[in-house]
Amino acid sequence: ISGCGTFTFLSSAVAAVSGLLMGYEMGVISGALLQMSSILALSCKEQEIVVSSLLFGALFASLTGGFLIDRFGRRLAIIIASSLLVLGSLIILPYESYGLLIVGRIAIGISISLSSIATCVYIAEIAPKHRRGLLVSLNELMIVMGILFAYISNYAFATVSRGWKYMFGLVIPLGALQAIAMYFLLPSPRFLVMKNNEEAARKVLERLRETSDATKELTAIKSSLKDEDQYSFLDLFRSKNNMRARMLVGLTLVFFVQTTGQPNILFYASTVLKSVGFQSNEAASLASTGFGVVKVVSTVPAIVFVDQVGSKTFLCIGSSVMAVSLVTMGLVNRNIHVNFTSICRSQSPEDLFHHRPGNPTGVTNGSLKDLFASVGLPERLLFDAQRSPDVAKTGELNRTAFAGGKSTTESHMESGEVPVALKWLSLVSLLVYVAAFSIGLGPSKCLI
Repeated sequence: ISGCGTFTFLSSAVAAVSGLLMGYEMGVISGALLQMSSILALSCKEQEIVVSSLLFGALFASLTGGFLIDRFGRRLAIIIASSLLVLGSLIILPYESYGLLIVGRIAIGISISLSSIATCVYIAEIAPKHRRGLLVSLNELMIVMGILFAYISNYAFATVSRGWKYMFGLVIPLGALQAIAMYFLLPSPRFLVMKNNEEAARKVLERLRETSDATKELTAIKSSLKDEDQYSFLDLFRSKNNMRARMLVGLTLVFFVQTTGQPNILFYASTVLKSVGFQSNEAASLASTGFGVVKVVSTVPAIVFVDQVGSKTFLCIGSSVMAVSLVTMGLVNRNIHVNFTSICRSQSPEDLFHHRPGNPTGVTNGSLKDLFASVGLPERLLFDAQRSPDVAKTGELNRTAFAGGKSTTESHMESGEVPVALKWLSLVSLLVYVAAFSIGLGPSKCLI
């Protein structure tokens, strides 16, 4: 890359692998949930807890991540985050347990939150000023590539027995390799100056810039740190040097990243597509792969031209297109009479027991609720381990019912079949929305 040393670019690329892992973990639950909900007999509420447990871990890390990276360094924080992701994945894989699944997802949530903070700071601090936007956006590119790989793995393992274990396990080698590679990379020069180790910072800068004299940049770092020392936490809420307005801009961007629904699309892509007419797990997973492709393709120009066009321009364009696509989706889905909750309920414990061979008459909803309400966590773990072969094959029940050969989802669609035109218009609207986010709010939240 012109104007950027080879070692600087390689260091940024290795650190940005955290983005790949983050994107993968955000997208993989979309396809894995379709299998896990049947195999673990998860109710709608339990499925929501599985998805949101990642966010609980991320919330904890977001409250402590800033302190950790300032105390122990950006590089070490990335190593810890990668190790936590490997640990969380290893917790999930051995057993088919709802409780362990939650614990593993929380650990992964802590990992991706900590790495997202540390990676952006690390790359920004090792990058030359004129290439900072490009290199920081590299992390965003890796995130969308991770999402694409997650959706591809969702489709690849959609019909494989216990395929969700392969989905979660694919990132283990990559996480371990990143932790090892980060150990051999240089620390942030800014962090070294913060720790009063100026000579080491000078050597790091000379290596990163491939020059024999980094005095000028070292002086600039010391000057900026001196300016930062003039501010306290409370100054963020004061008008001094426009700090209050700066903080509000940053908080507003992050707020809209969440409230515009992008995370929900990532977490529930396959489920949403099933609700608008892509009836099988394979069809929904394949269609959701389009989200990953669109995100990668639309993120590339944002990264390449961000330093020339400006992140504010991309933000305005992306937000405007997002608004149009959301309005279009709303109008289209008004005419799609499909109950979204029927998708998760079709894989709930009530349905699994209703379709079990030898129980053609089924049982009442009340008796089932009483049964599952009385099952505590120890009993649930035992239930998971000793489930009968018939129930272990419940993933197949979503494709072939015991009577008539119709899928469970098809039986729901019979009362409100989705017109082909509306089905594809919904998909196109979602793809446009995803593309607009990738050129607007996606990279801008890290740069503005």
